[in-house]
Formats: sequence, structure tokens, C-alpha cells
Amino acid sequence: MAFALRKRGPSTFERAADGSMTLIEHVRELRNRLFRASLAILIGFGFGFWLAEPVRKLLSQPYCDLPQSVDPDTGKCLFVQLGVADVFLLNLKIGLWVGLIIAAPVWLYQLWAFIAPGLHRNERRYAYIFTALAAPLFAAGAVLAFFVTTKGLEFLLNVSGDDIATNLEVTRYISFVTNLILLFGVAFEFPLIVLMLNFVGLASAKKLLSWWRVAIFVFFAFSAVVTPTPDPFGMTALALCLSALYFAAVGVAFINDKRRGRGKEIYAGIDDDEVSPLEYEAEPVEAGQRIDVTAPVDIPEPIAKPAPIERRYDDMT
Repeated sequence: MAFALRKRGPSTFERAADGSMTLIEHVRELRNRLFRASLAILIGFGFGFWLAEPVRKLLSQPYCDLPQSVDPDTGKCLFVQLGVADVFLLNLKIGLWVGLIIAAPVWLYQLWAFIAPGLHRNERRYAYIFTALAAPLFAAGAVLAFFVTTKGLEFLLNVSGDDIATNLEVTRYISFVTNLILLFGVAFEFPLIVLMLNFVGLASAKKLLSWWRVAIFVFFAFSAVVTPTPDPFGMTALALCLSALYFAAVGVAFINDKRRGRGKEIYAGIDDDEVSPLEYEAEPVEAGQRIDVTAPVDIPEPIAKPAPIERRYDDMT
């Protein structure tokens, strides 16, 4: 029994018949773009580590503005360092965050260049709009977090009294401020989710407006949980800002629905059990001709069945 050896053709992982990119080519492109993004972040980390000291002083400003933080002998704002390398590691952490911000245009472009070929034209347009709105919203949340930190520390440190010396540990304080900034910045991205639901057609503007009571309750509950200070100022400020952004997003949703003509469909405004009105007058139909049932009817002859085909035993193989 002989076996015929065939030459192996190109694998589907190496070449595509329609000229599109194959799996290996996608992996190579992902590798190249990750390398470029990592290189940009590494360069940004170098600048960030150089700017770590000024950034740390900026984040310490809410605490240093309080009279409790000033040393009466030297007149300087003092923190406590528990470990030998705590400040050095903190500068590395701050440098990494600053490096990510500095290199954001590069690694965001690399991410977008890898994803964009698989999107439609309208999806790309929406991505441009949401990206353009995400950055200022995050910045607004960071500014509000800085304000809440200032008012919250003032409230908390005044509660302790004059008979208690207050010295904050530097790494825990910076982590407290950065986590608050990150949390408020992410919370301010919520209106983009509302707009996304409207733009893709999952929720109309009227439906979103009907949820305003639930939305405000969720905002206040979320603010009460995520705000680390027990004072009502930070919670109220965050909840009011989120509520204002929600109503602004609903306003944009109304404009989008009006532009797309939503709500003007044929059956809009008609209940499920209501009969839709007819907006035209029915034309009268003339009676057809009478059929004489006594007239002879020509019945066609039945078609003869074809003769069966004889099959041999070797036709079944």
C-alpha cells in the first residue's frame, strides 16, 4: 500500500488568502506597539522621578497650609518617616504616576493604532468624542478631590484638639491623596457611560430623565462610601457634581435623540393595548364577476410517473 507525500502549503497562521493580517502578524504588531509604549513610559518615568519632589510638595500643600502641621521651632511642615527607604520608594511611585501622565499621548496612540483598524467609521468618531471628553472630566474630578482633601483635613485635625500633637506619616498621606484623586477622577467619567447608553440606542433621553431620583440616590450613597472623610462637605460636593453631570448628559441625550428623530416613530405615543389610527381613507372595492359553477371545467390529465432508474450494486460505492 503506497502513500503519496504532499508538499505542505503555507499555514493559515502565516499567510491569509484575502490579504488581511494573520494571527502572527497581529501578535508581532502588538509586540512592537507594547515596546514603543513601554519605552515612552520609561522615558516619562525618568522625567517623573526628576519632578517627584515638587509633585510631593504640591500634594502636601493641603496639609502644610494647616497650623497643626507647622513645627513651632522651625516653622516648617513636618511629616513622619517610619522606614529608612520610605521617601525614596515614594518618589519612585510618584515618578511612575507622573511618567504615565507625561507619556500618555504616546501609549494612548499606540493603543488606538492597534484597535482602530477593527472599528467602523462611526465607532471611530464616537471614540474621538469620548476620549476628548474623558481627559477634562478626569481633571475636574482631580481638582475637586484636592478641594475635598483640604476641607476634610481641616475638619479632621480640628476635631483632635490642641492637646494632641498631629504628625502624619508621609507615605500614608500621599497614598490617601492620590487614591482620592484617582477615585474622584474615575467617578467623573460616569456621564460618559450615560451618553454611551444613549448613543448606542439602549436608553432614550426620556428614559434616562425618568431615572433621576434613583440616580441622585445612587450618587449620594456612592459619595458617602468612597469619601474617606466623615464630614458632609466632601460627600455633598461629589454627589452634587455627579448629579449636575448626569443632567448635562441627559441634555446631550435629548439633543442626540432629536437629531436622530427618535420618538417620532409610527407607533410612538400609542399604548400596547391601544388601536393605532388609520390616517388614510379606504377606497371602495368593486364586486368581482360571478362564477358559473355549472360550466364544464377542464381538468388536466395527471402526469405519468417516470420509470424507476435501475441501479447497479457498484453505484452505491
